[in-house]
Amino acid sequence: MTTTPPDEDGVAAWLRYAPLPASTAANSPAIDTVVVLGEEARDETSPVATAGRELVDGISKILGRAVALGDASSPRTSSTLVIGTRDAFSSLEGVPSSSSPSPLDHSDGYWIDPSSSSSSSARILGHDARGVLYGAFAYLSKLAQGELSVESAAWGSAPQAPVRWINQWDNMDGSIERGYGGRSLFFEGGAVRDDLARVKEYARLMASVGLNGIVINNVNANASLLSEASLRDGVKRVADTMRPYGVRIGLALNFDAPRTLGGLATSDPLDAAVVEWWTRTTQLVYHYVPDLLGYTIKANSEGQPGPLSYGRTLAEGANLFARALAAHGDGLVFYRAFVYDHHLREDNPKNDRASAAVDFFAHLDGAFLDNVVVQVKFGPIDFQVREPVSPLLARLRKTKAAIEFMVAQEYMGQQTHAVYLAPQWQEVLSFDLRVDGKPSLVRDILSPAGPFAWPTTGYTAVVNVGRDTTWLGHHLAMANLYAYGRLAWAPASDARALLDEWTRLTWSTDAEVVAAVGSLLMDTWPAYEGHSGNLGIQTLCDILYTHYGPSPASQDGNGWGQWTRADATALGMDRTVATGTGFAGQYPREVAAVYEDPATTPDNLLLWFHHVPYTHPLKSSGKTVIQHFYDAHYEGAATVQTFPARWARLRGKVDDARWAHVAFKLAYQAGHALVWRDSVCRFYHALSGIADDKQRVNNYKHRIPLAVPSPNVRLDGYSPVDARLPEAASGGRAVQTASMTAPGKAAVTLNVVDGVYDLAVNYYDTSVGRARYTLSVNDAAVGSWQGNLQDRLGHDFSAFLDGHSATRIYFRGVSLKTGDVLTIVGEPDGDERAPLDYVSVLPVGVVD
Repeated sequence: MTTTPPDEDGVAAWLRYAPLPASTAANSPAIDTVVVLGEEARDETSPVATAGRELVDGISKILGRAVALGDASSPRTSSTLVIGTRDAFSSLEGVPSSSSPSPLDHSDGYWIDPSSSSSSSARILGHDARGVLYGAFAYLSKLAQGELSVESAAWGSAPQAPVRWINQWDNMDGSIERGYGGRSLFFEGGAVRDDLARVKEYARLMASVGLNGIVINNVNANASLLSEASLRDGVKRVADTMRPYGVRIGLALNFDAPRTLGGLATSDPLDAAVVEWWTRTTQLVYHYVPDLLGYTIKANSEGQPGPLSYGRTLAEGANLFARALAAHGDGLVFYRAFVYDHHLREDNPKNDRASAAVDFFAHLDGAFLDNVVVQVKFGPIDFQVREPVSPLLARLRKTKAAIEFMVAQEYMGQQTHAVYLAPQWQEVLSFDLRVDGKPSLVRDILSPAGPFAWPTTGYTAVVNVGRDTTWLGHHLAMANLYAYGRLAWAPASDARALLDEWTRLTWSTDAEVVAAVGSLLMDTWPAYEGHSGNLGIQTLCDILYTHYGPSPASQDGNGWGQWTRADATALGMDRTVATGTGFAGQYPREVAAVYEDPATTPDNLLLWFHHVPYTHPLKSSGKTVIQHFYDAHYEGAATVQTFPARWARLRGKVDDARWAHVAFKLAYQAGHALVWRDSVCRFYHALSGIADDKQRVNNYKHRIPLAVPSPNVRLDGYSPVDARLPEAASGGRAVQTASMTAPGKAAVTLNVVDGVYDLAVNYYDTSVGRARYTLSVNDAAVGSWQGNLQDRLGHDFSAFLDGHSATRIYFRGVSLKTGDVLTIVGEPDGDERAPLDYVSVLPVGVVD
């Protein structure tokens, strides 16, 4: 008989160290003592001492046995695990450095020999203190997955790149920009929080996957973070908390701080008073954080001031901070290449936001100081579901660069939808930019051994962990944070292999669980691309509002430059050199030639680079563009409909608390995928006037729209109302209570074949109230619910009846017959007037 595992809240994430099955544990190394070598063993702030504590805790939990912590004077047996830096081993154990394995020749590298005998102990060596800690976590990872035995061979590893950072977008008031997992771990009420326990746990998670740096505040920075009180009483404590895990902290700066905080008349980077102010401020920062990682700068972007505001170059702005940092050590300036005009005129066919990074930075190559790194988003726009690789990565030869990913799913479901992003990152990292006609994979460019030999390069990612016990708002979303860290360490890693590791560590080593979770999450990115925006059209979300739900019309007619140029006959951006914006010409010659021609451009980027008729045939299938849109949106949404049932099979194999959390999220995702599918297909059907070959769009035989006049539908206290976007409701209209206080009733007389059905109700759950609903058949209650998803989901909510707020709830296995009266009573709350779209009466197993 199997027993359901005990409930977990998710805080431990992949460091939960669940006990191994007895049969597996019996073949694992029988460690009973961890010996820590060197002076660092007595330094509680050293990653070496931390490694010792982590090993004692982890081994004892995984193997269910007592483990002691010792030092260099402790006796050794075959059950001893000895850890320390290469230098400590060399001086205390007689291990000559010259014979060390090659990973130990690199910063942060480690070597693990898990075997032992009567004459020797198991060993973990690190190139340096952080390397020891990374080796300890690697050892524990293998042990926790049941992959470490007494016969295991020695192994080692070193990171490809030195920069493996996180950017938190946390605000000092405790909110998080694009944060979907609760409030900030770091800030509240304009100051650093008193309780930093979760910050320590975050540092553990980071170190366990090899991440070594974090910028703790939003790039849209509050200058008051630099005040002495803030640095002394807050920032210093954060640095002290994370330091034992080898995590150094950095700060995002507000370029205008000399004026807003310092009281100067200008923030001109060449003004002597400004230079002196930043020199003094940086000296103060280092006084409280002597191992400062550096500064991250967002300037001249989205209304932010910057050097261009004063007629200076971006390099002159970056170098101001670089000089201030250089006086104190190895601090880096990470200058974001996210510089663009968000008031572009769409009527100019040459305007193109995608060109901005190269336009602003490429001509400055070599003008930046050595401790400046240009932080380049992986694609030219903004973390879309599909973008080409940024050409700027091939254009900066003398100036160092790092790539920026986004663990926060800003444009991809905001962690309410499960979307595993590592396959996308893997595609980006394996793309060949063909610099100078030679193989130039992105992951190789981002290596000190790459074609540009940047000694300082690597990886950053926007991460929005919060105080929610899930960290990111969804237990499955943590797969992205795990995979990001592992890819930043070893960018050639396989996305599925990383996912299976994460599953074994987070959920269970049971083969069925690993296979099911892996299969489901590997389907999520293709499915999301399918039902959101494909062929390179970008994510068709509402870019003018919450960036969450569908709104294809929002892409055009504004200055933000995420245009699709969709009209009645064609869609897509012409980015060719010959007839378009010229963006394709920013790539090296061989890549540019591929993108210049629709015949050679991959179909999945066709609409990124070319403006084509809806009837343009695709190379991959022969389908027209518009038919591919219809089919992809239906197929993507259909895949998502399988997620709840696939997860349901794991009930009892994982703990009930986390199982229920994920089950709820996946059920919501399945309903919202239909909202996406319908909204996008309706929009392009109306715009193009071209029918779906399969007659699905606007043809839902199981649905009963409540705002469409029908003799079978009777409204009492409900009135029709326009949806904020016509494609977000049946026929462009919904119903809501006529009164803000009195309930409404929608009654539907059914005409069905007698039988058992699933009832689905599509309604709108807005941010402006918590309406209540009751569903009954012939006055017998079937179920009730509340429109309170703003309390249960973390995404950016909408106040309107639109594609963000549209959702669905099911009541399954309801016996119905012709003449039955289905009634929904809605009770308004606040400004949410119990809005409804339609009811679906579905034969069991059918999805409309």
